Amino acid sequence: MPMSPFEIAGVVTGILGVWLTTRQKIWCWPVGLVSVVSFIVVFYRAKLYGAMGLQCVYVGLIAYGWHAWLHGGEKSGALKVSRMPRPRAMRLAVVAAAASGLAGYGLQSGTDHVLPYIDGFTTSFSLAAQWMQARKYLENWPVWVVVDVVYVGMSLSQGLALTAGLYAVYIGLAVLGFRDWRRSMTHGSMA
Repeated sequence: MPMSPFEIAGVVTGILGVWLTTRQKIWCWPVGLVSVVSFIVVFYRAKLYGAMGLQCVYVGLIAYGWHAWLHGGEKSGALKVSRMPRPRAMRLAVVAAAASGLAGYGLQSGTDHVLPYIDGFTTSFSLAAQWMQARKYLENWPVWVVVDVVYVGMSLSQGLALTAGLYAVYIGLAVLGFRDWRRSMTHGSMA
């Protein structure tokens, strides 16, 4: 499948948006929105409906994250990086795992999807990671690493080489984000 202008736009703004997120810059949200809209088109054309649906949900999560980063902290101030409470993390993992299986089953039985259970996994755990990122939980970054590794393989299997490269870059940015966010927990916010 040849690269489309949508894929190119999604990749460029995706890298910029994640880099801005690692630096805790509020501009990560509008830049991320451009990437998400571009990938709605890319994944629809590739018949990766779970990934496409995920991008649609990201539109709402971007609005939520943008607001939370500005007003979700103490006294409606800026949100600071923190660790996710263990009970909340366990509940989120159980919900994401269950949603992964349900999404995979739904995609397999209701569409012509090529990788239903893999896409169900990446969709469910991406939503969990994105919500964690919107709340500035440090643990979002390791979840992104796992999801992005799977996305690299899924994208390559569908001939989306540029998108696979994007997810490979995301892996490196997630490592950088984890390091920088952890540092900001002890030295103050980077925003």
